[in-house]
Order: sequence, then structure tokens, then C-alpha cells
Amino acid sequence: MADDMHGDHARPVTPPKSPRVRMSAAQRREQLIVIGRQLFAERGFDATSIEEVAARAKVSKPVVYEHFGGKEGLYAVVIDREVRALLDRITTALTAGHPRELLEQAALALLDYIEEETHGFRVLTRESPLLTAAGSFSSVMNDVAHQVEHILGAEFKSRGYDPKLAELYSQALVGMVALVGRWWLEVRKPRKEVVAAHLVNLSWNGLSNLDAKPTLITRPGK
Repeated sequence: MADDMHGDHARPVTPPKSPRVRMSAAQRREQLIVIGRQLFAERGFDATSIEEVAARAKVSKPVVYEHFGGKEGLYAVVIDREVRALLDRITTALTAGHPRELLEQAALALLDYIEEETHGFRVLTRESPLLTAAGSFSSVMNDVAHQVEHILGAEFKSRGYDPKLAELYSQALVGMVALVGRWWLEVRKPRKEVVAAHLVNLSWNGLSNLDAKPTLITRPGK
């Protein structure tokens, strides 16, 4: 009897197996987009393979092909999502009435995106043979520049400057913020509020003291 009781206590207890939860098609697609976004950010388009996407998702390659038709399809979805996310973030941030405040909001919105969505920003700024005029970081910056152009156009007109030059200045301002953002992504100092303050300092004080008809010192009359 004692032996039987001893045997009962010694017998290992096997915990019940928890049922494996299957993802829905929508959940699987979202998982693959997140994994693809991370890999494209880390390695770029060319160095990323469908095999690795599938391996990280713990699915077979045909599952990835079923959802996106291939690496190009997955990449296009990732890029489209990031373009819309960044543009929406910057557009939503532009709520102020004063041009200087608008410059601050635009600069901070871009720096916030870089800090919070680093993988997305890296994907957008990496070169790829598949990027089109409608789906790239430069296209997002062009869209933002067009919004800035309208703001500057009204400001130029009120100050007696040629409003046709607003497009040139808007491209210059947005390009400056974008390039500084790419630099800041790697160094992460000073903190983003300081970076934004200096960007606005340079751009706003420059705009506030514009010559109506600037000329070159090195090539006068040109």
C-alpha cells in the first residue's frame, strides 16, 4: 500500500496542453507588415528576403506570397503606410495661426516621428529601386513643402515680397529640416526640442530679415 502511494506521488504530472491560437488572415497580414517593416529598415530592400520574413513570422514562404505576391508587394504596402503616417502626423500638427509657430510644429512633428517610428523613417529614407515619385520620403517632403508654400505665400505678399518665390523658400525650409532629421536620427543629441528650436531660429530669423531682391556678392548682376 505504501509502495502504491509512493508510486502515485512519484508519477510526473503532465500539464494540459494549451490550444494553439490561429491568427486570422488580417492578423497574419499585419504581423507580416510589421516584420517586413523592421527588416527593410535594418537591411534595405535588396538585402531582405521572403525567406527571412517567413522565418521571423514562423510561417512558410507561400503564406507571405499569398498575402503580398512577393517581396515587392510587401515593400509597397510598408512604404505606402509610412508615407501616409508621416504626412498625416505633420498635417495634423499644423494648427497654429502664426507662421513661426507653424514652423515649430512642423519641425517637432518630423522629429517626433523619427524618434517614435525609427523603423518607418529608416525605410522611407533608404534608397530602393522600387521607390516611385508617389511613394518615397522626398514625395512626403514635397507634400509638406506645398503646405508651407501656401503659408509663406501669404506672408510674402503681406511683406511686399514676390509670392512666386514662396515655392523656392518652402523647398529650402523643408529640405533643411529633413536633412537635419536624418542626421539627428544617428546622433540623437541634442534633444529634439533643442534641435527644433535651432531650426526655427535659423529659418524664422532668416525669413524675418529677407532682402526683397537679394544679389550675389561673388557674381554681382547675375
